[in-house]
Amino acid sequence: MLPFLFQGRKPLVGVVHLAPLPGTPRWRAEGKASLDEILERAREQASGLLATGFDGLIVENYGDAPFERESVPPEIVASMALAVGEVMGVARGAPVGVNVLRNDARAALGIAVACGARFVRVNVHQGVAATDQGIVVGRAAETLRARDLLAASGEQASVAIWADVHVKHARPLDSDDVARAASDAVERALADAVLVSGPATGEAPDEAHVRRAREGARGAPLLLASGLTRENAGRLVPLVDGAIAASDALEGGRAGARVDAARARALVAAFRSACSPARRSGRPLRNRRR
Repeated sequence: MLPFLFQGRKPLVGVVHLAPLPGTPRWRAEGKASLDEILERAREQASGLLATGFDGLIVENYGDAPFERESVPPEIVASMALAVGEVMGVARGAPVGVNVLRNDARAALGIAVACGARFVRVNVHQGVAATDQGIVVGRAAETLRARDLLAASGEQASVAIWADVHVKHARPLDSDDVARAASDAVERALADAVLVSGPATGEAPDEAHVRRAREGARGAPLLLASGLTRENAGRLVPLVDGAIAASDALEGGRAGARVDAARARALVAAFRSACSPARRSGRPLRNRRR
């Protein structure tokens, strides 16, 4: 297991929702935006999130719905590599991650290594899930071997794997117990961090669900991966080691919208307040290596 990327304080990682990429249904339906326009919007969103206090970023092809179940076509990989490169240019050293929806971990790893990103999010890293794209099967063994191969071919340190358990917009078919899923993600699928989300984009998990995931994570970093708001930060942030957030920082609270600076600053302030010593859960974060 790789050391956690963020040291010293809990990170708030903002999501850069890419506009529909060339060749996808919404790209055609919404007027075929030029790649330059797509990249400019990515830079704008990344800059807006970092300027309001976010600690890192993750880039995902949010606008490409309906998503490919697993492998995405080459034009998506190429477009995302350009977008991640642009985001890296404005990140100024802040960690950047990649999520290729719905579940193309191999493409995400390739993009990360090519662009210098530090982590990938894998929605179904192990186990089996029924999703709106059909049955998705985790490929942890393939992903870890691919990571080792790519790390051996370059000077960059290995890319961290952040694995969802009971991911949003899906129903697990292997285990209904999120603690067991988190334990398997860490102990058997060798994830570097565990992500816990609510049922859908912008929806938060309940506290009991987060606590069970924490039990199963066994000291590995646990991050809230959907539904963080100014209103629930005080309850949820003390239970986790960080969060991935977007919707509540965007115009109208809508995923995929532009950054609303006032909303983003308010979310960051609520997150930081919930991280204060008086509100911490008291559980130390252990960084383990394998």
